[in-house]
Amino acid sequence: MSKETQALLQAYQMGDLNLKNRVIMAPMTRNRADNADNAPTQMHVEYYSQRAGAGLIITEGSQVSERAVGYINTPGIYTPEQVEGWKKVTKAVHEKDGKIFIQLWHVGRMSHPKFHSGEKPLAPSAINPNAKVYTPEGFEQTTAPKEMSIQEIQETIQEFRNAAKMAKEAGFDGVEIHSSNGYLFHQFFNKNANQRTDDYGGNIPNRARFFFDVLEAISEIWPENRIGCRFNPSLHKSFGIVASEESIPTFDYIIEKLNAYDLAYVHLSEPFTDVSEVPYLETQIARHYREIYKGTLLINNNFDQQSGNKVIEDGDADLVAFGKLFISNPDLPERFRNNWPLAEYDEDTFYTSGKAGYIDYPKYQEEKVS
Repeated sequence: MSKETQALLQAYQMGDLNLKNRVIMAPMTRNRADNADNAPTQMHVEYYSQRAGAGLIITEGSQVSERAVGYINTPGIYTPEQVEGWKKVTKAVHEKDGKIFIQLWHVGRMSHPKFHSGEKPLAPSAINPNAKVYTPEGFEQTTAPKEMSIQEIQETIQEFRNAAKMAKEAGFDGVEIHSSNGYLFHQFFNKNANQRTDDYGGNIPNRARFFFDVLEAISEIWPENRIGCRFNPSLHKSFGIVASEESIPTFDYIIEKLNAYDLAYVHLSEPFTDVSEVPYLETQIARHYREIYKGTLLINNNFDQQSGNKVIEDGDADLVAFGKLFISNPDLPERFRNNWPLAEYDEDTFYTSGKAGYIDYPKYQEEKVS
């Protein structure tokens, strides 16, 4: 594969940001904020700056408030201590000519009362996702959440707005709204999770209303071209979500409506599981939404160098996000450029604490020397 002609390695103008390549580092939970403040540490600084060769880094999901937490040792973006931690990360990435967005996260019902002083986690409706979550005591079964009041919905909108403001203070280049993977926004979108009868439930526009209210609030802080949004339209029987015949029409509605905004990008996932036997779900997400969305389309899920180049060459996406490959290959764009072999990742260290499997993967040239 020619170094000069690889689609992944071409620069890309995303709004007012020039990306040096189209190899995007996907947001990945890594559970290394192992401190009382849930703040990024020097390990985070090293981890992200090692990967600053990406066209854009999207950080791990970072909770917008205490009520948003659902996993141990995940960083937040709602306290001064967290802002100070992230400032060191963004400074290190920028010093290496990198660009970095933070993913704003609220898990909704994918949590446990142990994270909330015994209180039930918030969700659109009091429907148990019947999933497992990792608490300080290990994996535990979810419980029925608390249906959010209108006041709690309004408070959560303000939590996202405040987190977006703090992200700006921390020096990020933009923000991504994590409206995917069975978390709070996805719960509102999904008719099996959202059985409200007020303005935030019932029909498709109502189930999408909370997301657009948050987008509008964040747009008061950031220009639209510094805001990305992530969706997983064909998610089924994962993260507590059971898809329905309204799932794809719901995402069609949302993504069509996003054409009215000048967003940085829309970030989509190809199906996490085989949905070819589910007649109402899409198996080719990038291809389907390329016909609907007119802006920058970012696609992810199990792409490699060859398939990443192809999806861009075929015109189905503009950018490709890589997750696991970036864990074990901090110099992933450079490996693609030179067709160097890729290092294998160790799944046993994905969600542990400490440096092992986090900042100890060498770059290819370092690997050769050793």
